[in-house]
Amino acid sequence: MSVLEVGRVCIKTAGREAGKLCVVVKDVDDSFVLVTGPKSMTRVKRRKCNIAHLEPLEVKLPIKSDAPDSEVEAELKKTDVLKKYALPLFAGHHREVPRGYIPKHAEKKHVEETHEEKPKKEPKEEKPAEKKKTEHKEKPKTAAKPAAKKVTKKPAAKKPTIKKPAEKKATKKPASKK
Repeated sequence: MSVLEVGRVCIKTAGREAGKLCVVVKDVDDSFVLVTGPKSMTRVKRRKCNIAHLEPLEVKLPIKSDAPDSEVEAELKKTDVLKKYALPLFAGHHREVPRGYIPKHAEKKHVEETHEEKPKKEPKEEKPAEKKKTEHKEKPKTAAKPAAKKVTKKPAAKKPTIKKPAEKKATKKPASKK
């Protein structure tokens, strides 16, 4: 039996769906469970997930094992889980939740522990850059052969021809037989 039981609401901590809510639907084995969002509500597909990539919450929904998404969605609407753990969507980013994102319910503790006032550093004075003296060595001059120029001939312009009107040839008509 897995640590996560059927109906437990969790937050995914790894993968493209990291930071999103999901519900455990079925216990696959000791390391994996089947989870769903459902996708219409939380954008989490129904799929097998490693239990190491899930953070369980204290909320548990009364659903049966391998329940369809419609039942899970109905139970989520009855409870205020989505409002309580409303996680923002970061649209347009390849990761829906940026690295280091902390949910609102855990934000206060984190801010108090990690952010201490640090003295501001004063900007350093800039010193004028000293010019480095470098000696330029002259390169030996070599006589280079001038490159041969390619001569391209343009095609001769054609003289316009004047067409004379064609003369009509006299055609003999066959004599009519009488």
